[in-house]
Amino acid sequence: MERMRETEAISLTAQREELDAVLQSAHFQRAPLLARLLSYLCQKLFVGESGQIKEYSIGIDVFQRSHDFDQNSDSIVRVEANRLRKRLAEYYAGPGAAHRLRIVIPLGQYVPRFEESASTPGGAETVATPARLTHVWTWWLAAALALLALGYGLERFVQRHEQQAAANATANASAAQKEEALLGPPAGEEVRILAGASRSFVDHAGKLWGADRWFDGGTAVKSSTQQIWRTQDPDFYRTSRQGQFRYSIPLKPGVYELHLHFAETVYGPDLTGTGAEGIRIFTVRANGKTLLSRFDIAADAGASGTADVKVFTGISPAPGGLLRLEFDGDNGSQAALSAIEILPGFTGHIRPVRLLARQTPYYSNDSRWWSPDNYFLGGQITAYPAPVAGSDDPELYETERWGNFSYAIPVAPGRYTVTLYFAARRGEGNASLAPAVAPRVFDVYCNGNALLRHFDLAREARPGDVVQRRFTGIEPNAQGKLVLNFDPVEGYAAVTGIEVAQQ
Repeated sequence: MERMRETEAISLTAQREELDAVLQSAHFQRAPLLARLLSYLCQKLFVGESGQIKEYSIGIDVFQRSHDFDQNSDSIVRVEANRLRKRLAEYYAGPGAAHRLRIVIPLGQYVPRFEESASTPGGAETVATPARLTHVWTWWLAAALALLALGYGLERFVQRHEQQAAANATANASAAQKEEALLGPPAGEEVRILAGASRSFVDHAGKLWGADRWFDGGTAVKSSTQQIWRTQDPDFYRTSRQGQFRYSIPLKPGVYELHLHFAETVYGPDLTGTGAEGIRIFTVRANGKTLLSRFDIAADAGASGTADVKVFTGISPAPGGLLRLEFDGDNGSQAALSAIEILPGFTGHIRPVRLLARQTPYYSNDSRWWSPDNYFLGGQITAYPAPVAGSDDPELYETERWGNFSYAIPVAPGRYTVTLYFAARRGEGNASLAPAVAPRVFDVYCNGNALLRHFDLAREARPGDVVQRRFTGIEPNAQGKLVLNFDPVEGYAAVTGIEVAQQ
């Protein structure tokens, strides 16, 4: 029995050493949240709590979901577990190929296993011959005598190593949490309301918007406007609540980020023969504080029939647990609202904005959530079948928006870092839609200021490689937007992704 306990102790030490080696590798240093997930799963196994490794507990403990975490509507645990399996396989096919132990997360499970490699570093299979067994027993006898001579030395060594491994895991988790707090969205209750709608709606990002509720006053209006610019979800803006109205929305205590969605779908060239500016002007208040004064949807959006989003930070419910939103028309005007979105927020800055030129959302290898394309005007989206080189997350770069286009990204007042993601192509795209072999020389402007001039994508990157350009100190325009214009100089402009983070 004593020998078995010693063997188990040595085995546990080997497992911890393998975990440490994996977490310290470049593969996992570049993916801190995957490292955090792996550390959590293994530490639970080490302390005998493998029975507590469930999708729900992982969502709460690792990905900071709230206690009402719905595993059916939020697939983050399953998505990230699959990414973890893929990254472990890549690691053991490369830098970890010679390791005696391997960490495996079986499909359909979350409890990790430590398995011995099928072959020795020299490639020969381990065969249990009688001579080898005799050698093994001789080795164990020598080891047992050595353990008796060392007394409690090994035990103290194991304890010190376990304490150090636990400290390293805590430090890794703390660093990951700090990075997520700075760059990722916080977890918590989310509220989405479609103003004037009688039924719910699921958008391109897979988010559920509920039918209109908690309102007082106003009239539900449905528009026949066919085209709504700067959105992939025009149906979203074809209903609205108009008039003089209020919302009293119950919220748990906390700090929230408020997004108000608008689109002028009544007034415009078809009705007035001119623009819609100056016809609808109103004021918006939250718990008595003015958010928008003399707000004109068409003037703010740049035109009628255009999606317009306003972002507000530091929103909290009143002492009674309600967020009261008031929409009052000025000088006989009727206020109008398309939707309300309330998200758990940060103190002092907005949630990061990450857009990919694609139709669906995406979790990148660093466990960050990217929204499908939004806020754009002009251009087309094309997907490319061949993966790019120069990135350990080629799927992130498999699509792009190309042509002559712009983005109007809504933000709160402040200074921002804008990162643009590009990928050079080998010409494997659909030539009738996006001739990737054509020149990609273009300018990029933000609110009229040049970020890139005569940017030659083929020159900036070897074919197939990815390019990132980061710009700091960017401020929104008077309408609270970062307007990014991609203007062709030769051929087409192109971009794969846009990331906006408040400084």
